[in-house]
Amino acid sequence: MHPRHHSFRLKFSSLAVLSLLALASQSACSEGAAPGGTGGAASGGAVGSGGVVGSGGVVGSGGAGTGGVPAATGGISSTGGGVGSGGLGQSGGASSGGTDGAGGAAGGSDGSGGAVGFQPCPADGPCKILPLGDSITEGLIGQVNTFDGGYRVGLFERAVEDGHDITFVGSRPPNGPSMVAGKPFPRDHEGTSGIKIQDLANQANKYADGPHIVLLHIGTNDIFQNQQSGMDARLEAFIDQILTEVPDGLLAVAQLIPMPSHVQTLATYNAAIADIVAEKAAEGAHIILVDQFTGYPDDTELPDNIHPNPAGYDRMGGIWYDAIEPYLR
Repeated sequence: MHPRHHSFRLKFSSLAVLSLLALASQSACSEGAAPGGTGGAASGGAVGSGGVVGSGGVVGSGGAGTGGVPAATGGISSTGGGVGSGGLGQSGGASSGGTDGAGGAAGGSDGSGGAVGFQPCPADGPCKILPLGDSITEGLIGQVNTFDGGYRVGLFERAVEDGHDITFVGSRPPNGPSMVAGKPFPRDHEGTSGIKIQDLANQANKYADGPHIVLLHIGTNDIFQNQQSGMDARLEAFIDQILTEVPDGLLAVAQLIPMPSHVQTLATYNAAIADIVAEKAAEGAHIILVDQFTGYPDDTELPDNIHPNPAGYDRMGGIWYDAIEPYLR
């Protein structure tokens, strides 16, 4: 906001009074006259509260968009941020927590880009959710080498308790409890232990059930097997495949849970995931980013340093649910 200048016409007969009033006017103007004065383009700053283009950001309210460049109040494409409230799609912004995606640009309940206001689930019948990924999606509890539904249990339980009608789909061998929250648990999924990004992309029949929502958590095995080179390119190509094959669905892409043996590699990959999702969202894709990294206590809920225990899976299920709940009926 720029200072306003006012001119005053002084009509007094006394020369002494004229001089005194002129001096007072000059002093008052000097306190707020320079460009970028009170408020200025700095209210909220270039990286306003909430993230890279958060509220008050580059073109946010209080920034260059108010009284300056005729930009939309609130940011490039959404109130308070680049493509979502407070950042890419979650309050906290793209940089809260660092480059490894902790608090990352990430997916929140308000979605991002082309996912804002989008409704993938049918008005009648269950919303079909495709859990897509590796052993963490399959639900492996590493130390005891068993499968018990993984994060899908906590996600389903929360949905049932809130009155949402959902089911899981997929072509892989089913696992998990028979009942959850007093209802039959849908045990299907598309999780394959040990699988890498490209192998999962090549796997046939993933989308045969016509999912309305796809949950993607993939890349752990590329990192663990030291095949990090080109991971971001493989992931982007896979995301493009999903968006093409499920054009009317919502794709929720997770930043990976911690890997204590590959801290920096995971940080780099999680940051790349955020960038890819931001790009696709800006192009209008129905895609959101879901931060499964931030706040995950790897010392208590990651017993084999790769796979969650039941508490860790329940945590993941809650984060998935919070991200997609606004899109459920």
